[in-house]
Amino acid sequence: MSVQLSSKGDSLERIALRMTSTLDVREILAVITQGLVDDLGAAFARIWLLGPGDLCTECHKAGSCANQVQCLHLEASAGIHTHIDGEYRRIPLGAFKIGLIAQDRKPLITNDVQADKRVTNKLWLTENGLKSFAGYPVVFRDELLGVLAIFSRLAIKEAERSRLAIFANQAAVALKNAQLYKSLQQLGDKNELILKSAGEGIYGLDLLGNTTFVNPAAARILGWDASDLLGKPQHNLIHHTRTDGSQYPKEECPIYAAFKDGQTHTVTDELFWRKDGSSLPVEYTSTPIRDDAGNLVGAVVTFRDITKRRQAEEALRNALAEVEQLKDRLQAENVYLQEEIKLEHNFDEIISVSGPFKKVLHKVEQVAETDATVLILGETGTGKELIARALHTLSPRKERPLVKVNCAALPANLIESELFGHEKGSFTGALSRKQGRFELADHGTIFLDEIGDLPLDLQAKLLRVLQEGEFERVGGTQTIKVDVRVIAATNRELEQATQSGDFREDLFYRLNVFPISLPPLRERPEDIPLLVNHFMGKGSAKLGKRVSTIPQKEMKTLQAYHFPGNVRELENIIERAIILTKDQTLQLDESIELLKSPTGSSQASTTLADVEHGHILTILEQTNWRIEGPKGAALRLGINPNTLRSRMQKLGIKKGSTATNL
Repeated sequence: MSVQLSSKGDSLERIALRMTSTLDVREILAVITQGLVDDLGAAFARIWLLGPGDLCTECHKAGSCANQVQCLHLEASAGIHTHIDGEYRRIPLGAFKIGLIAQDRKPLITNDVQADKRVTNKLWLTENGLKSFAGYPVVFRDELLGVLAIFSRLAIKEAERSRLAIFANQAAVALKNAQLYKSLQQLGDKNELILKSAGEGIYGLDLLGNTTFVNPAAARILGWDASDLLGKPQHNLIHHTRTDGSQYPKEECPIYAAFKDGQTHTVTDELFWRKDGSSLPVEYTSTPIRDDAGNLVGAVVTFRDITKRRQAEEALRNALAEVEQLKDRLQAENVYLQEEIKLEHNFDEIISVSGPFKKVLHKVEQVAETDATVLILGETGTGKELIARALHTLSPRKERPLVKVNCAALPANLIESELFGHEKGSFTGALSRKQGRFELADHGTIFLDEIGDLPLDLQAKLLRVLQEGEFERVGGTQTIKVDVRVIAATNRELEQATQSGDFREDLFYRLNVFPISLPPLRERPEDIPLLVNHFMGKGSAKLGKRVSTIPQKEMKTLQAYHFPGNVRELENIIERAIILTKDQTLQLDESIELLKSPTGSSQASTTLADVEHGHILTILEQTNWRIEGPKGAALRLGINPNTLRSRMQKLGIKKGSTATNL
């Protein structure tokens, strides 16, 4: 019985570490498939790699094959079936679910394999108790490598789909890395065969260093006629300069040393010079020659031109460096996404029946498919991050990360490094190079929350990224180009901030391409019952209590309040009430009566500001005037500490005030 995928949140990381620790393609394939079965709990895991059409006459799927040039080769299988020579050992591109995944380069996921027509062989599925299927294309950059697929006996949750997509990218990097390494080995073997078939350069020297014989290959490689070299000092003609251009005295030459010390000398990094004045990199071996009496009489030198090998090694090093850079980036993205998965969000889905919020959702649908910059405006706790996630999920960039940055939560001296990254040693504590959030969001979306709190000196750098799509890391000189969709959010009046000089006017207009204003909760009271029921279910599960109903009186109390902290404050109130409730009927905190707005006759002369003043003052007194932290008033109210300070200043609340100020 397989375990639920979501219970193994770090399993994919462990598999990724194992598969990147080897450069053998077969080992990587085995680690991936067996790891998905053993560590992740899949019932069945397989990998097909793209290869030539090699078994066309024997292929079980030949009748579905329109192109016999290429097809998918089954290379690894683990779980309920481990053989790779059965019916599905070859799959044509575009045929069946695996071929469609490869052809479309899009994942195929279903949690009901019995009802899904794309998944065949229903009897086999039933016999093995299989419920869900997930298949992902394995693509390195624009190159299709193959397809990774799993069957599970449990449903695959939405969060697991994103993690599996990232894992498929990591698998592509590991496989491509191993393939490149294998190519290097094959290239070395190929070069050696070519050199042997062409003939290595061979010549002999006497004890004075004069050339005694030259084979045709040596003459051809060096561009000399044998007659030009015979009897001449070899060193002066072809070996007189080191690789750095300095003169090479023959007294220091390893070739001469062979017939002085009687030892064989091998050198892998020097230059020989051709007749036309050009040079070539060589490796050579100088072996001493003795006569019948054992006396040293000279040396024989065998050499080869390693120009092509050097070029191939350099090209491969560059390719491997690029692969390594991409792997580092994917690992950084994975770490970031794992951190994001651990975050607690205010609610898991949009809950609303109100007209104002339906207008917001209509705007989201209109702009999501574009790359336009979106500015989300609204009070604290109205769901700005939720709207940002909806914009990303509905966009063509949904397969790439949504990277979040809270501009108010980061210290001013660290936010530039967090946004744009830094080089090693660029400041105290920078022990290694770090990629910034904009690099992680390349071809994805970045969400700049609390953009109104971004320091002025960074606003110009952000404007450059928005206009030109480029920046430099802190302490770096290399210009980095990115393709990032920007979504920003704020609870501040940015237009007013531009007038006061706290926010750049040009940046404001660049961000304000498509503004979306979120209505506060007090403007959509019809949503409060829905939200209360949602938060009761969520809070009950979290706190291990069964609270299922709320009296009408308590609901009216909540609907009478104007909620300065909006939905976040409502959730905090419900969670606090669940803690205090002793049975299944929700009982609000006694102090909640202070929340009622001036709708009753006894409060006819009281304003909303008065109610807010009194409520904030009450919470401050209950928390001993602590604003921030787990026991602070801001958390109780469900608002940002800076927002609370701003409201206190606006309402004239200072330490020492009492409720009689009303």
